[in-house]
Amino acid sequence: MARRGVLLALEGVDGCGKSTQAGLLATALRERGIEVVLTCEPTDGPLGQQIREYFQGPTRYLSAKEELNLFMADRREHVEKVINPALAEGKIVITDRYYYSSVAYQGALGLDPDRILAQNEVLAVPPDLTVILTLPVAQALARLSGAPQRARQVSEEPAYLERVATIYASLKGPQLRHLDASASPEEVHVALLNLTLEFLEAAGRR
Repeated sequence: MARRGVLLALEGVDGCGKSTQAGLLATALRERGIEVVLTCEPTDGPLGQQIREYFQGPTRYLSAKEELNLFMADRREHVEKVINPALAEGKIVITDRYYYSSVAYQGALGLDPDRILAQNEVLAVPPDLTVILTLPVAQALARLSGAPQRARQVSEEPAYLERVATIYASLKGPQLRHLDASASPEEVHVALLNLTLEFLEAAGRR
């Protein structure tokens, strides 16, 4: 029977470089002979596509609770169809966003972050390691505005993202790390890779 895998979640405000870093980390681990499943939220499934279309639309018309329910339904499928099977096969799963995104983003709309966290910890397998990439919101938005062919999302209003960043900064726990993402992508990658390899070694996975 395969040893249970490891779940790593990358979090942070839009524009902090999560997707780039998730891809770089997956490649670096694979080069070391580690089996990796790279995934993301919202997923590519029907619910995930619905979420993407909603946030790329002209208005944010759902209530915070309705948004949360939609994300949690997508997450339930994500855990059942992607994360749990990969963990059962002993693989390293890297997810670009997970339930701390709901804590921060729907929490910034006025829902109780602690309650969101508790609901999701019942619904979804907890990450073995969560790395929150930290970046000033102004810098994150500048990166987004410079991205070619990218549709601006209704969730990218500066004051709102400041609230999101404040909630992310408040998150603490033995499995949580905050990593400065203001350096170049290459430098952030080295720091993230080192952090991940140290964690895997401590967990007996290297």
